[in-house]
Amino acid sequence: MLHLLREIHEQPQVVDGLLSHYAAPVDEIAAAIERYKPAFACIAARGTSDNAARYAQYLFGYMTGLPAMLALPSLHTLYERPLNLAGALVIGISQSGQAEDVRRVLEDARSQGALTLAITNYPDSPMATTAQYHLELHAGDERSIAATKTYTAQLFRIAQLVSALAPSSAPRSALKRVPDLMRDSLERSVTIEGWAQRYRYADRMAVIGRGFNYATAAEVSLKVKELAYIASEGWSEADFRHGPIAMVRGGYPVLLVAPDGDLLDNMQDLFEKVRQRDGECLVITNRQEIFEGAQQFMTLPGDLPEWLSPLVAILPGQVFAMHQALIRGYSPDAPIGLTKVTVTE
Repeated sequence: MLHLLREIHEQPQVVDGLLSHYAAPVDEIAAAIERYKPAFACIAARGTSDNAARYAQYLFGYMTGLPAMLALPSLHTLYERPLNLAGALVIGISQSGQAEDVRRVLEDARSQGALTLAITNYPDSPMATTAQYHLELHAGDERSIAATKTYTAQLFRIAQLVSALAPSSAPRSALKRVPDLMRDSLERSVTIEGWAQRYRYADRMAVIGRGFNYATAAEVSLKVKELAYIASEGWSEADFRHGPIAMVRGGYPVLLVAPDGDLLDNMQDLFEKVRQRDGECLVITNRQEIFEGAQQFMTLPGDLPEWLSPLVAILPGQVFAMHQALIRGYSPDAPIGLTKVTVTE
């Protein structure tokens, strides 16, 4: 079996473990954050982990009202002009924990008195040992180059932490449903192989989301680029209207990440505009009935809270990207020119 396929299907099990066996550190870190009372959060990451950081931005704001910004690691390394992060909660996210520029953000922030947290898969990694606190992903070794289970583990760790800071206990209860929702999504994704051939010769596409699923759009787009070498771009639904929609014309594929929730009307309106321009729409949704005329659907479980939907909606995107690689004759486990660990400075 392909490493990538196996790791895609391991994701519910990884999340189950974070719920059942590795939840205790979350409460300790949440208590430290509550004592520290940060003025804002600053999140440093690269690549796939940067998409997890985008999810964290929205979730911190939505659940706690704490403003969250993305760091500018190059200011800390190449320009040697570190930001003043005193009084902040500074989070570094990385699968390997070896991103040197992200580690430098943590190091500089800690020297300024900030509260620092690393989220990685390896407790002895440079980032983990630099930060005051570490949240381990417990995803096991990821042998495929493309990140799958470490990405959803990052999302879930973020959801666990922010839920522990939320004023209500309801979010923590909702987290218990995530493994089963993920299994349901994977079962629904078996249909993708049957129609993926249609896009064998597509060399460009847009992936659109917004809010929580802006992260999903960016991550699906990254996976399509990494695995199938398609010139794909992930866009916010709002930003896509401000110019990029001009690219859409006959047959141009647009993948919409549109689960039920507050943004559904916006996504439906954009869907209609793409259709008017003769674009070809693929939709990840649990409200199939409102996207009449879509070329293909990747369906999601019905009872899915919008704030948790990125953990579930990414799965069909991963499966789609894998099948695009396979039908083009590429190895999904070893994309050309990529390595598992990329160290940026």
